[in-house]
Amino acid sequence: MAESRKNEVAAAPFRAEVDETLLHAVAAEPATANTKEIYKALAYVARSQLASRWVNTQVEDRKKKARRVYYMSMEFLIGRTLDNALSAIGLRESAAAAFADAGGPSLAEILECEPDAALGNGGLGRLAACFLDSMATLELPSWGYGMRYEYGMFAQSIVNGMQIEHPDSWLVDGTVWEFPRPGTVFPVRFGGSAEHHGEWAEWNAAEAVEARAFDYVIPGHGTERVSTLRLWKADAPAQIDLNAFNSGDYARAAEFKNRFENISWVLYPNDSTPAGRELRLRQEYFFVSASLQDITFHHLEEHNSLNNLADQIAIHLNDTHPAIAVAELMRLFCDEYGMLWPMAWSQCQRIFSYTNHTLMPEALETWPVSMIQQVLPRHMLIIYRINLEFLAEVERRFPGDMDLIRSVSLIDEGDGSEGSKRVRMAHLCIVGSHRVNGVSQLHSDLMVRTIFAGFAKLYPERFHNKTNGVTPRRWLAQANLDLAALLDRSIGGDWRLDLERLRKLRPLAGDAAFRADFAAAKRNNKIRLADYIRRETGVVLNPDSLFDVQVKRIHEYKRQLLNVLHVVSRYNAILHGLDADAAPRCVIFAGKAASSYHMAKQIIRLINDIAIMINSDPRVRDRLKVVFIPNYSVSIAELIMPAADLSEQISTAGTEASGTGNMKFALNGALTIGTEDGANIEIRDNVGSENIFIFGNNAQQVEILRRSGYDPRAIYQNNPQLNETLNKIDGGFFSPQERRRYHDLFNSLVNYGDHYLLLADYGDYVEKQGRIDALYKTPDEWQRKAILNVAGMGPFSSDRTIREYAIDTWNLGASLKKA
Repeated sequence: MAESRKNEVAAAPFRAEVDETLLHAVAAEPATANTKEIYKALAYVARSQLASRWVNTQVEDRKKKARRVYYMSMEFLIGRTLDNALSAIGLRESAAAAFADAGGPSLAEILECEPDAALGNGGLGRLAACFLDSMATLELPSWGYGMRYEYGMFAQSIVNGMQIEHPDSWLVDGTVWEFPRPGTVFPVRFGGSAEHHGEWAEWNAAEAVEARAFDYVIPGHGTERVSTLRLWKADAPAQIDLNAFNSGDYARAAEFKNRFENISWVLYPNDSTPAGRELRLRQEYFFVSASLQDITFHHLEEHNSLNNLADQIAIHLNDTHPAIAVAELMRLFCDEYGMLWPMAWSQCQRIFSYTNHTLMPEALETWPVSMIQQVLPRHMLIIYRINLEFLAEVERRFPGDMDLIRSVSLIDEGDGSEGSKRVRMAHLCIVGSHRVNGVSQLHSDLMVRTIFAGFAKLYPERFHNKTNGVTPRRWLAQANLDLAALLDRSIGGDWRLDLERLRKLRPLAGDAAFRADFAAAKRNNKIRLADYIRRETGVVLNPDSLFDVQVKRIHEYKRQLLNVLHVVSRYNAILHGLDADAAPRCVIFAGKAASSYHMAKQIIRLINDIAIMINSDPRVRDRLKVVFIPNYSVSIAELIMPAADLSEQISTAGTEASGTGNMKFALNGALTIGTEDGANIEIRDNVGSENIFIFGNNAQQVEILRRSGYDPRAIYQNNPQLNETLNKIDGGFFSPQERRRYHDLFNSLVNYGDHYLLLADYGDYVEKQGRIDALYKTPDEWQRKAILNVAGMGPFSSDRTIREYAIDTWNLGASLKKA
């Protein structure tokens, strides 16, 4: 009672400040304000404190002339901001207490008013957001640079089982969290022609668009430092064609504005058309050019010369989307500032570093030479010169090795015709950087053995590993309040800033009382998720059943379809009365398919068709439920991760670079079933092989299997369980209105090579699922293993990853906050 009274007293002045803000900033009467108005006022209170910290941070960095790191990424999936902001400035408990009375909305209800910032799609953007959090927390002088998408990629709904895409209008009501910078505007040019004049060239561009800056503050935790995420919006140089408007041609008047501003409308426009592909290239160059102009402008304010730029900044390229930055910085150095090419190139290589995120050759970004010549003619000339000098170096070091030259050339010659030539953007990143990393040990090892073997031969010292990590502030402290409170009571709260402290949990795995509290926290989270699923989909889940979760971008290599095969096999076992040893299970899917990715969309539709059949079959009851949660986002992930019992990380070995969902699930007490792929291997090594379910062929076995003549049809014919499962899908059992609906899916697995080896891994996968059932039916042992998973997640903090980058890549070790 005394503690409750103390919280009420502490909350009173905070509530008064929110009420004052409601009146003067939101223009709402505090006594009658609705939940959205209260959200806005509360956000303004937090924002004002962050703004003050942000200004102080910038003043301090300028005073010190600090070396800075600039992180360039097409995606920053920062999710909702208010909860993180309140936590960072130490006001979350005050806010919760201030809105605890029954007469108004709770803090949880207020937080729900904020839409997710639609600035990304998948793991790439979530990783970038974690890194920004860690950079600020570790007190690195750091900025993120990206795009201010007006609509994000798309909002997903499920209609008749199918994914339907809608505009994701996250900015329709504006956002409290951005700071427009009307004085920060740069021209970004496109098209025209370029002519050489000795060491420099003249670019006669055909058109220009204005890049306008909008800043988001990224608060550190346990520090006053606030970092900056600067996003660029495209603006037409003139808002409308006034002559067309005055002559009554209103459509043409608006077309002028739209032709320029569509650059920052939508994340990843559909690239199945030439116009869509060109728009993507324009997007990438737009944000890179604006960012580099901004960086050089501020550097010159502090130093009056670009000759020391490499001494004062590091620029990190998150995947190949910002790769054109290499050519753009050379253009700025040589054409705009008159620097000689050798000095410019030396600085360029010292400034840039690059993270690769894929091992699949087909996923490595390339652009037609003809398109770059049309859109960025000056940059094509620069790329040709970089390539010419680079290949001359290769020839000097390895005379006559044409295979090596072909493999590392920045230009893929195709069939030799002009129209088939393409620029390899990953190659441009590698040649233009001093450090290149993969994102898990397996990925980094395979990277230098396979797709970049030629470069590793040339520059072995350039390649290294930086295993991904996640921020424990968002993904445990904020997403899982019950577990976080239990950890605080049991081992103290220092784990938020030093995740290695979770090791202290290991002896508690043997403590029956702690296991009971741990299980209770998990069950509370499952009830929350089940309630959300009931509201959103109408499907009722039993929180005492095993929550089996696979949530990620829908893609064939991530093998949601393998999960589906197990679900159907499980359903068949129930119908045949062969499920006596199985634990009740709810299989939960979520994720978006790219709008032009037909096969991924078919997988979503199949999941929903199967869900309808199984969930409505009275013979199944609560023994098996299937649900697809629409419109997966960061905030939905924060609801799902703490509730999962089982984490499905089942990509074909050698295809997933790292993954971060695997880390978030384990951090929240889920056991993992996974292949030896990405960071799964390192998770196994840290939590113990006996506390994870690894199955299937490893990367070396996958390679051998493919070389030896893999025959999926033979597996299909010789495994009765698999045969029945695939025949049901192919025969229209789940799509009686359209029996051939999934024939292409069936063919891709049985008759067309099963490229991602689902059938090769099916038997072992199903066998491990049986072991999972047996373990779940012994709750004490399940909880013990789940606790040991949490205890082993110390190395997977993004703080650890950023420390390694700061020391090994960015030369910022001296700026790091002392542990």
